[in-house]
Amino acid sequence: MGKISPARTVAFEVLRDVAAGAYASDALRDRSRTLDARDAGLASQIVFGCLRFQAQLDYLIHVYSRRKIDDLDAPVVLALRMAIYQLRYLERIPAHAAVHESVELVKQHKRAATGFVNAVLRKVNRKAVSWPDEATELSCPEWLLARWRAHFGADAARGIAKAALVEPAAYIRVRSGDDPPEGVFAERTSDLAERSGDFAERTQVIAERTQIEGAWRLLAPLPAGMRLHDIGSQAILPLLDLRAGQTYLDLCSAPGNKTLQALETPLSLAVACDVSERRLRDVPPVCPRVVLDATRELPFSRPFDRIFIDAPCSGTGTLARNPEIKWRVREQDFARFREKQLQIIAQGLKLLAPGGKLLYATCSLEEEENEEVIRGTLAREPGLRVEREMWRLPGREEGDGFYAAVLTR
Repeated sequence: MGKISPARTVAFEVLRDVAAGAYASDALRDRSRTLDARDAGLASQIVFGCLRFQAQLDYLIHVYSRRKIDDLDAPVVLALRMAIYQLRYLERIPAHAAVHESVELVKQHKRAATGFVNAVLRKVNRKAVSWPDEATELSCPEWLLARWRAHFGADAARGIAKAALVEPAAYIRVRSGDDPPEGVFAERTSDLAERSGDFAERTQVIAERTQIEGAWRLLAPLPAGMRLHDIGSQAILPLLDLRAGQTYLDLCSAPGNKTLQALETPLSLAVACDVSERRLRDVPPVCPRVVLDATRELPFSRPFDRIFIDAPCSGTGTLARNPEIKWRVREQDFARFREKQLQIIAQGLKLLAPGGKLLYATCSLEEEENEEVIRGTLAREPGLRVEREMWRLPGREEGDGFYAAVLTR
């Protein structure tokens, strides 16, 4: 039996984990612990490349094999995706290594298909391909593209899908006014575009160039002990207009990046909450941390000046970072998230101090989880109004996609 490199072994195992429901970044972290940096990098490149370009790869498998994907066994599909991705999309991978090791992977998991896979891979080339449709070209389900076209327009929808095919730039957060620590190579840059106004003025678009203070783009690998913090995520919390001496409640705080950003302001009290005790441990012990289900009555007897709800959602704004979502999410999921999001806002509003502000945000691009949630909340809460509303769209702004709305009475 031929030798298979640790990188390709891990990539195959992670893709199999993802097919079973795991998230790629979590599975990669767990399975790459013993790999050196070079092998871990290649495993990551193969995994995320196969997931980002899955529709293109499956079309190419059909072209080269004349077989439908649904007619092939799962290990065969994974091995073919891996090999074709390396042969067509990566520049520095020796073709013989990609072919040989993919054949060996199939030999381990579906020996009878070894000859078939070998024959298919010998047809792979780098000739230009005429994709059969836009969904294949953009490697995105047509039903998602259709939703985005209806919501944001055809150009924006295409931009969202294209952005999901590119590895996102890495950003860190540095306290506003400070420089990154010694040894961290980064540049300060930002570009913020806003959609603002209430629901009676949905067509008003305000685009402004704004420095997101504290956001730095990494120019070299992240040193140990530092956190990545996407630039889109960093753009959300400033909408809450935190002031010194205020009280602050974060109802969905894990893994804690936005909590740390909030604590750059000298607050009189900050409380970080999350439903997952395991994920709440990722929030540094810089303030009280409470495990709770924010859809239920909250265990606090005092109001808060500022409340932040970074709501659990479908995550369709994070497809560049989590490409498996576009193959996994279903349209019915959005309504399910909406109901939970409405419940969390309702509980949070009970604790909002007079004159206070509640910031609701998701990294979803779907109307059910965003505008519909806010409209539903306004209908249930007399006297509540939208002070500000913002969209960040992949392909238009850098970083993950976000929706945010500031509510006040």
